[in-house]
Amino acid sequence: MLPRRVREEKDTQHMADKPGPETPKPDPAAGFRLPDAADIGRSMADVAERSQRIVSEWLKRQAEEGPESPDPLNIGAAFMAMTAKLMANPAHLVQAQLGLWQDYMSVWQSTARRMMGMDTAPVIQADPADRRFKDDAWRESEVFDFIKQSYLLSARFVQDVVSHVDGLDDRSAQKVDFYARQFIDAMSPSNFLLTNPEVLRRTAETGGENLLRGLNNLLADLESGRGKLRIKMTDMDAFRIGENIAVSPGKVVFQNDLIQLIQYAPSTEKVLKRPLLIIPPWINKFYILDLRPKNSLVRWAVSQGHTVFMVSWVNPDAKLAEKDFEDYMREGILEALDAIEKATGESAINAIGYCLGGTLLGATLAWMAAHSDDRIKSATFFVSLLDFRESGELNVFIDEEQLKMLEERMNRRGYLEGSEMATTFNMLRANDLIWSFVVNNYLLGKDPFPFDLLYWNADSTRMPARMHSFYLRNMYQENRLARPGGIVLEGTPIDLGRIRIPAYFISTREDHIAPWRATYCGAHLLSGKNRFVLAASGHIAGVVNPPEGSKYNHWINEDLPEAPEDWLAGAAEMAGSWWPDWHHWVSGHDRRMVPAREPGSGKLKPIEDAPGSYVKLRIS
Repeated sequence: MLPRRVREEKDTQHMADKPGPETPKPDPAAGFRLPDAADIGRSMADVAERSQRIVSEWLKRQAEEGPESPDPLNIGAAFMAMTAKLMANPAHLVQAQLGLWQDYMSVWQSTARRMMGMDTAPVIQADPADRRFKDDAWRESEVFDFIKQSYLLSARFVQDVVSHVDGLDDRSAQKVDFYARQFIDAMSPSNFLLTNPEVLRRTAETGGENLLRGLNNLLADLESGRGKLRIKMTDMDAFRIGENIAVSPGKVVFQNDLIQLIQYAPSTEKVLKRPLLIIPPWINKFYILDLRPKNSLVRWAVSQGHTVFMVSWVNPDAKLAEKDFEDYMREGILEALDAIEKATGESAINAIGYCLGGTLLGATLAWMAAHSDDRIKSATFFVSLLDFRESGELNVFIDEEQLKMLEERMNRRGYLEGSEMATTFNMLRANDLIWSFVVNNYLLGKDPFPFDLLYWNADSTRMPARMHSFYLRNMYQENRLARPGGIVLEGTPIDLGRIRIPAYFISTREDHIAPWRATYCGAHLLSGKNRFVLAASGHIAGVVNPPEGSKYNHWINEDLPEAPEDWLAGAAEMAGSWWPDWHHWVSGHDRRMVPAREPGSGKLKPIEDAPGSYVKLRIS
């Protein structure tokens, strides 16, 4: 899918809190610490020198890439349409403004009573889960409480106005709503020095050194992005792929232009006869499923007796610009199936597709059904879209004007930069993945906290131009995969209805990338006996939820009614992880066991140790 991938989920939403320890409250008697004039002088000289280099880099990149559109996100037309509709019904706007004015007066009166020592209830309260206002001063100080409530009232006013515009088409309404929220989030008082009590305390404690360190962090991020802001979310030097993340033992046993195929070492004496192939998305790297031993799906599946094969996608450059969706099917899945048969002697396998990997798996299964290829005996779809009718807020970025501009950029380079995709995903959770780091890194002057999930999130991958254009247009824009014969792969019309093998769909209740109601509709496109399970949390944490942690519950309904709401109404909530339910389901189709298979014991000899070299290719 479009870009990255990591609001994500309530455990990973706390990533916003991770950057650094809590700031201690200053002793009022200590006063303000005076800044060191010599340090400031040296810092500003360094700032001037680095700023010149950043501007030069930015100008150089602009010359290479050409001028950008003045409205690259195509927001203007949507807001013009909204304004026209508002002006056609001015009474609604006037009523909303009067309501806002009355609310402001109530806040004034409430603040005045508090300043006179009287107890008074707030006019508006922040969501308890809103981490921006966690500092005690937002409640205890009359001034900061007034600032907070004024902002919340203004935010509610803007949101109410843009979400109640009559006559606006659905796509424009979605775009206006999304970018209005982006504006609201950006204007939060927590994002500014003079209206953030924690930043003010920090400035008093350090004599302004936090601001100098923050400026240094800002310059470093601009240097990293060659003039574009690339916010550092974690300590990128704290992790080493294959050393402290992605450490499950195994061997690369096959590779081609697009993939390395990893076979993991067994941890049981007997294993299930059917091997397991995992197809992750190529928008991100596979090791989200093998991040640490305690939450590694790979390690857990191996411990349950699965012979696990993992596709590790290459990070493509301009040489792979012409690789298409067909190439990903052929070189990513079909050649992996051939390799697994050589490695194990088995032609019957179970397959898992995660996110975009699941979309590819669905299309490939339909192609295989048309060619009487039945090597995949069961399919599991992790938060995967097959029907893109209700594909969520990512649709905001996919209209004809934006697609044309995106294709122009991709065709100049041969690929889409991973950083552009990461920015798109981060905007879906701006408070957690943008503004919290602006405050931490630039205003508080702290270094980001070492966090493995954010390291993975920042490990961006590129998209080949031809493949990505096909995917966005045929899936997101036109929803052709859901229509029989809507797309053609290697001369074969794709019909998901021809897929008759058993399928397991796991979706997550708070998924902002693959909304669960949309993935539920996809389950109805397949003709086999399908099982749908809904997990708590979101696109990452809801999937990476090991039984040992028992962090999130899940819902099960043996039936599959037409409407997702009917499914949920009849679902039973189950404690803990869904992983055991999936293992019981997949192993129930073939419980035969065979002696454990060591990587390299078959016809394919090891190329290198897991996790391989493809996953270590980083973008500059």
